[in-house]
Amino acid sequence: MTKNICIQTQPESIHPVEVVVGNTPLRKCSFLSSRYHTNVFVKEEFHNPGMSSKDRPALFMLKDAIEHNKIKKNGIFVEASSGNTGISIALFAKQMGYRSKIFVSGKTSVEKTDLLKSMGASVEICENSNGPEDPHSTQFRARAFAAENPEAYFTNQYYNPQNLYAHYQTTGPEIWEQTGGQVTHFIAGIGTGGTISGTGKYLKEKNSAVSIWGVEPRGSILAGFLETGKLPEEKVHFDCIEGIGRNFVPGSFNPHFVDHIFQVGLEETNTIAHAYRRRTGFPPGFSSAAVLAALDRYTSVMNFNYLHTVVLLFPDHGNRYLTKLYA
Repeated sequence: MTKNICIQTQPESIHPVEVVVGNTPLRKCSFLSSRYHTNVFVKEEFHNPGMSSKDRPALFMLKDAIEHNKIKKNGIFVEASSGNTGISIALFAKQMGYRSKIFVSGKTSVEKTDLLKSMGASVEICENSNGPEDPHSTQFRARAFAAENPEAYFTNQYYNPQNLYAHYQTTGPEIWEQTGGQVTHFIAGIGTGGTISGTGKYLKEKNSAVSIWGVEPRGSILAGFLETGKLPEEKVHFDCIEGIGRNFVPGSFNPHFVDHIFQVGLEETNTIAHAYRRRTGFPPGFSSAAVLAALDRYTSVMNFNYLHTVVLLFPDHGNRYLTKLYA
């Protein structure tokens, strides 16, 4: 079995802290397996201590910064986040004896913002998350704050190689071992691109025939970029599905390890989130519901059969979207 990520640290004036993430369950979903006539498994990342898959890159980025003296003792970890990465950084930074400042867009759910504050993070709400070139974006303002404050270190999840590496080292091996090497498809929403690129890289190295499929909102640019290698000439607007979708190409996204990207709409994502909860009792998070919407919309294209082993990544829990998705 893949070992948990376990990091022990002893900041000044506090006792050693052991941070453990990973080895989240992979469970077969009988409802989805029956519906799509194949073997569908859900990778339940909400069992991590911060209740999301973002615990993995957050821990890798913090560990790298501390070990290579990129941050001063009791310094401030800074991140631009739709919520989950920020929550993970705030949680682990506090445990390790550091502070955190998280820049979020105004579209971030109230549940996530409240959770960040409860963990002691300083929260700045920005106009958008349109990338490092937009002065009103979370990425631009986080970078500027870190540049102006010597105590601060910008983890920069969109361009930090530890993001992809964390999933290459942990998520990919876990899925391979949990399926006994039988995984045929891995499907995940794409935000920074670290999860699908790192997991895809590992699974492709084990078996190049594994299909790595991404999901993003309608209007996002990554599907077109994967297909043509080009970016749109004009500014794009995409459906607001929290946690996924981009109008720039993050450095953490490596198209070499992704076979195809499916696009889904906000309305169908909302509809299937409620339908899945009614049928299974489990409320999927926003990007998890987008993956379910892609399954439903593109069933004929996906062409599953009873020999396939399909792994869906559920990066977090629906309790982080109660006011936006389940109100």
